[in-house]
Amino acid sequence: MKKVLLAAVFLAGFSFSYAQEAEGGVGPKEDKDLMTWYHKDFATTKVYGVNTENAYKFLESKGLKPKTVIVGVLDSGVQVDHPGLAKNVWTNPNEVPGNGKDDDGNGYIDDIHGWNFIGGKNADIDIDNMEVTRVVKKYKPVFEGDDSAKNKANQAKMPEEFAMYMKAKELFTKKSVEARQSFQMYTMINDAIPTMVKLLNGKPLTPENVAAIKPTEQKEAIAVNILTQAAQNPELKGKSVAEFEKSIRSEMKEALDYFGPQSKQYDLDYDPRKEIVGDNYDDYSEKAYGNNHYEGPDAEHGTHVAGIIAGLPNGKEVQYGVASKVAKIMSVRTVPNGDERDKDVANAIRYAVDNGAKVLNMSFGKPVSPGKNVVWDAFKYAQDKGVLLVKAAGNENEDVAEHLAYPTNFKNVTDEKPFVNNVLVVGASTNDNNALRASFSNFNKKMVNVFAPGQEIYSTVPHNEYKYLQGTSMASPVVAGAAAVLLAYMPNLTPAQIIESLVKTSNVSSANQFGDFSQAGGVIDLKKAAEYAYANFYNGKSAGSKKAEKSVKKKVKK
Repeated sequence: MKKVLLAAVFLAGFSFSYAQEAEGGVGPKEDKDLMTWYHKDFATTKVYGVNTENAYKFLESKGLKPKTVIVGVLDSGVQVDHPGLAKNVWTNPNEVPGNGKDDDGNGYIDDIHGWNFIGGKNADIDIDNMEVTRVVKKYKPVFEGDDSAKNKANQAKMPEEFAMYMKAKELFTKKSVEARQSFQMYTMINDAIPTMVKLLNGKPLTPENVAAIKPTEQKEAIAVNILTQAAQNPELKGKSVAEFEKSIRSEMKEALDYFGPQSKQYDLDYDPRKEIVGDNYDDYSEKAYGNNHYEGPDAEHGTHVAGIIAGLPNGKEVQYGVASKVAKIMSVRTVPNGDERDKDVANAIRYAVDNGAKVLNMSFGKPVSPGKNVVWDAFKYAQDKGVLLVKAAGNENEDVAEHLAYPTNFKNVTDEKPFVNNVLVVGASTNDNNALRASFSNFNKKMVNVFAPGQEIYSTVPHNEYKYLQGTSMASPVVAGAAAVLLAYMPNLTPAQIIESLVKTSNVSSANQFGDFSQAGGVIDLKKAAEYAYANFYNGKSAGSKKAEKSVKKKVKK
């Protein structure tokens, strides 16, 4: 789910995600309230936060003592020594650091803080293909080769694969063209920045000042066109030249960093897997590959996710994760700059489960999945071990029943129920009650369980820094953290009970059809979920809770 969320259509205006101003003119990097908004209590603030602190107070008021919960972060990698994370990073108790041996005999050498399934002996994968690219490359010779009779025979013999190929081909054709056009557009805007600055001539960015500019050549006409659109944006209108230049350079860098790699992601001849990882990719039973590089080449996404789950206040930074008091982060590097591979997802799930993780966060997804059965087997494995899987719904502003985002817990969209009971799918909400569903968030009344804050989320990023990011990728770890809190204080809870507790106690909203976007019809409330789980599922066997045990006994006597 590593997707940059840009309102980026040239001639339709600009949206600068990190140039926004908070109320009262305070920039987001100084707004302590904005940094922690997703923890708020809806009952008292009317902001749809998840009520973090009151949940802890309730659980502690019952005399419950928390047990540490390991949360597997299946993602792009995590900066495990980030000052805001280091104290809450899982350490493998059965492995001796740096001795080059597999001390615990699990098949992974020196896996102290997790494992990296997209690396090899000498390197780590950064950019990889999109899954549609891999599917087109593999099946085009099978279904659209030189022999038409053989093509038809293969199409008849492999109808499921053929359907997947046709879907992948359509998406590949569309997305590769969009990526190329977007890269060209952003390059043009980026190249025009010096001209825009020159034409403003020290004056603020206003429609009047831009209208007064008289271009004398084509590149100036292009620059004026861009300035005209930018001056209509309320986040930019009136800014000084220096402020405007800083904002647009930051946004263009983000855009070019996102669209630039897509020349490889949609390249049928690009395949870093064999050379770097060195596994037999088609052998789904293979597990012993990868390395212990927990961070990898680009860990921004994974580090941000980890901070939302278990970040700790650091220095002047007030950011903290939902489960900061009870969780340890296990980094399982699974997602490259491109689409994750099914083999790696399945192995990552099994690795995290086998090494003690009780909650797994999966902030990723893709439209086709050639190895979905292997991933589904891993889902079932996690269910049998009592492990909860929390998954982002996706950032395409689509109904997931019409546009599947794999891995999915429904084998068929027509199924009444998922085939496993341990998967929790999360959409992204905002702090704007009149637009509660984030504009990018996927949705569905049956296939999305809950919504959680996923817009303007402040958290840890590499190089010991912090940043606002948005996406269902951010909403998912909010829920993973909430689940970890429930499980820490009530270890007997099953994944299905955690899901029920979060779904049935969400703060609902009917504004703009929000109630139709998920099973819960609302945004999770951790305190309410804790109360529900305590009243309905808790067995009084928390770590050292005599008060709770007496309470349960009294209930039984009554």
